[in-house]
Amino acid sequence: VQRFANIRQQENKRMNSQVEKVLQMALIDKRDFSLKFTEVNLHEVIQAAVENITLRVEKREGMVKPSLLATKSIIEGDHTHVANVINNLLDNAEKYSPDKPEISISTRDVSNGVEVTVQDNGIGISKEARKQIFDKFYRVPTGNLHDVKGFGLGLSYVKAMMTAHKGSVEVKSEPGKGSSFILTFPYQVEA
Repeated sequence: VQRFANIRQQENKRMNSQVEKVLQMALIDKRDFSLKFTEVNLHEVIQAAVENITLRVEKREGMVKPSLLATKSIIEGDHTHVANVINNLLDNAEKYSPDKPEISISTRDVSNGVEVTVQDNGIGISKEARKQIFDKFYRVPTGNLHDVKGFGLGLSYVKAMMTAHKGSVEVKSEPGKGSSFILTFPYQVEA
């Protein structure tokens, strides 16, 4: 009974999260959202996100390795949405990695901002799929990984939020060789 209660609770959380993403995407589509810009310490956000996902990754005998090298980690941003973006990419790295996920998340200084890279040893993404992964509802075909759940909203949300923060997101990936998602956050979001 306890096991099924836990499963039900997890599924309820997941469904609430998906409904929230659908509503957020509807607002983003209508350009009807406002961000609350404050000082955000990217390193603190990343450390919290790493703590959140470490248990799941360790259950699969994997590891998450942070390498926070940016000398200035404070940016102007909406804390909630910046955290959602980081958590989303770490979730994907875990979901799309087979046994023993190896995930790294790193920061480095770039001109006028901070670059964050989330890298995994997962199934990778084909050239054709890379052209569409930021489209709403697009999901990368996962072959025999039928347990990967979702509606294909995560990366379109990531793209929309990075645009709203005047930053960028790019992906480097090859099938069977894992993926790297590279976010660039400017120190300041100019009006």
